[in-house]
Amino acid sequence: MQDEEQFSLNDDLETAGGRAADDVFRGIAGRIVSGELSEGTPLPPEREIIEAYGVSRTVVREAVQALANRGLVEARPRHRPVVRKPSYDTAFETVANVVERLLKRPGGVRNLFDTRVMIEAALVRQAAKDAAKEEIAAIDAALQANHEAIDDSETFYRTDVEFHATLYAVAHNPVLPAVHRAYATWLSPQWSRMPHEPARNRVNFEFHSRIFEAILMRDPDQAETQLRSHLAYAWEQVRETFGDV
Repeated sequence: MQDEEQFSLNDDLETAGGRAADDVFRGIAGRIVSGELSEGTPLPPEREIIEAYGVSRTVVREAVQALANRGLVEARPRHRPVVRKPSYDTAFETVANVVERLLKRPGGVRNLFDTRVMIEAALVRQAAKDAAKEEIAAIDAALQANHEAIDDSETFYRTDVEFHATLYAVAHNPVLPAVHRAYATWLSPQWSRMPHEPARNRVNFEFHSRIFEAILMRDPDQAETQLRSHLAYAWEQVRETFGDV
């Protein structure tokens, strides 16, 4: 099956049964992606998989663990694993542990943050040129919620994330909202340990307001300028707290 060939564990399994587990993994993964095994249904019983592939219980359990690691199934104690629908969020979840380790390297946080700047700069340009009436209304609503939360830093952070999420939605590309959710998850450990007070919240809100105003004026250059200024300010707050990370 062609779908099966798109999946391989490569070096993920280093045991003697690695090759056999890889075969089981690819077979089941292909059935999930093709829809033969649908979302929410349990995998076949362990005994059935053992007989179908002619492998040991250990090999099957290695393959199932790999499926869980890739976000294709949800393992549950004392129950058969349940199929999860592959999604872009699932894809980012599967690399979260690797990303978290990379963020601990010198420059790791900055590298990830820089990719966010590049993506959001392009997104605000697109919003200024192409955002529909209902999308502008969604950005405006997120901005108003952000304004109302200035004196409550915990709520302000949440509404800050939601404001940026509306920018990712404008592109009508399902990858991008998942990218934003991944950024929010991966960078939250730094953000949560930074000092938060209404004065800083107000500065960030003013940047959000300028970005929105540029979008309303259909001025992509100004929208990008304000977005870059906003994130440059945000990065300086990170550096003040953590140094060069």
